[in-house]
Amino acid sequence: GGQFVMFTFVFTKFKKLPGGGQGILEMCGDGEDQEKPLRLESVEQLLEAVKERQRYALLRNHLTKGSSGGGQSLSLALCDRQSGKPRYSIYVVDQPSIKPARANNFAIFIVPQGRETEWIFGTDEGRKQLGKSAEFKRLLVVSLHRDQLYQSMEAIQSELSGKVMELAPSGLPPGQQVPFLSVGGDIGVRKVQHRGASDASGEYVIEDVKGEDGNYYRHLVFLSNVNVVQSESKLLCPASKSDSTQKKKKKDKRKGRLCSEVEKTPSSMAGQVIDKSYLCCDHHRVMIAGLVFLHRKGGFHADAGISLLVVGLGGGSLPLFIHDYFSQSTVDTVEIDPEVVEVATRWFEFTQDDRMRVIVADGLHYIRTLADSASGSYDVVMFDVDSKDTTLGMSCPPPAFLEQAFLQKVQSLLAPQGLFVLNLVCRDRALREKAVEVIKKVFPCVYLQKIEGEVNEILYCQLSSELKHVSKDLLEAGQMLEDDLKKTGKHWDQTYRLAEMLEKVSIV
Repeated sequence: GGQFVMFTFVFTKFKKLPGGGQGILEMCGDGEDQEKPLRLESVEQLLEAVKERQRYALLRNHLTKGSSGGGQSLSLALCDRQSGKPRYSIYVVDQPSIKPARANNFAIFIVPQGRETEWIFGTDEGRKQLGKSAEFKRLLVVSLHRDQLYQSMEAIQSELSGKVMELAPSGLPPGQQVPFLSVGGDIGVRKVQHRGASDASGEYVIEDVKGEDGNYYRHLVFLSNVNVVQSESKLLCPASKSDSTQKKKKKDKRKGRLCSEVEKTPSSMAGQVIDKSYLCCDHHRVMIAGLVFLHRKGGFHADAGISLLVVGLGGGSLPLFIHDYFSQSTVDTVEIDPEVVEVATRWFEFTQDDRMRVIVADGLHYIRTLADSASGSYDVVMFDVDSKDTTLGMSCPPPAFLEQAFLQKVQSLLAPQGLFVLNLVCRDRALREKAVEVIKKVFPCVYLQKIEGEVNEILYCQLSSELKHVSKDLLEAGQMLEDDLKKTGKHWDQTYRLAEMLEKVSIV
């Protein structure tokens, strides 16, 4: 073989600068990696910069010799040269089982802006599935960061082409064209509408993004966990006098209509109204479907007078849907963070009235106090509250909400035929089993519904010890409730089928 130079030292003699006691620390990159020397402020910064390049060199060497397999996920961040902030996140997805050919050796997939939190782009399992579908020996999945400007797919390709080739697999034929892929060749649209900070949750952004279906969605994202969309709502175009000049479109019965690609631009999204009939989160849909467990003579109907306690507000879509579609319901929502209430009101059109109120309090303290005073009860209690501690294997709810003593307080708040609905998000199998075991000690009757493609699981818990088999009666009850909700005169999302959502309910 050839020679391999580990380090090169270049010494340049400078004249002594008058009064210049401080040394000059600079580092040069190789080739086109850096156009001019990088000026460092301290020896510590210089050492860290050298270590970063050593780690990158080791990563390149590892990828050149073989795959990123072994069950280990490899990723790296490319930062903006001027600001030093992350500009691209690159995830290496290898498919060793694919026999390499000239056309399927290597490709780069650009994730459209605002869609990096979707399961297929934002999780290891999803990216592996994407890699299998793309059928390339190595696929680099590239996410685009907020606070960065991207002109076009062509501009991104020009910017990344040199760097991504350093991560190419071994045996790449000379001169092979490496394809840049995306969804419809689109880099997506992301418009940050607002920035703020919460004492409880830290910094957050409100942003509007274009979805796969061409509609626009509003997101609440806490920057302490950028891979999770805290709340999401679909946007509507407000009706106006100029509607008649637009292309003819099928209107629905709402005061407004879904925005099309032609009508909407990022700069016009700030004043858009929220489609309150659309539940973006699948776990919210399943939580609503579970209301059929409130057995009533002749089935459970939309005009039933029920009282609900919801812990966790977010953007308010779950309590708002209950309020709007169950006309005789009363909803109390407990939210610990007053900033979240402000965000829901200003950016997600959450409103309060005589049937809807928000209590700004710690959910643990509120439930304990209410249970100890024996001054109230509810037909339904729902937990949809996340944990701020991202180091735990359970992100929803916080572990304190699943302690046996606290769950007994929840039980005491329920009416005799009441229902406790829990959104459980737990990646630690042992921790999950322990949580379910505790729940079963307090609630004799527990049903489980897994959310396809997500970690979320919805548990329906009741006081009755008589376990009922999940049968066609339950599906019929779901269909009956769906038919009833369609009669309210409000728009109904045709993708929301209650009976189908109850088909895979199991008894724990």
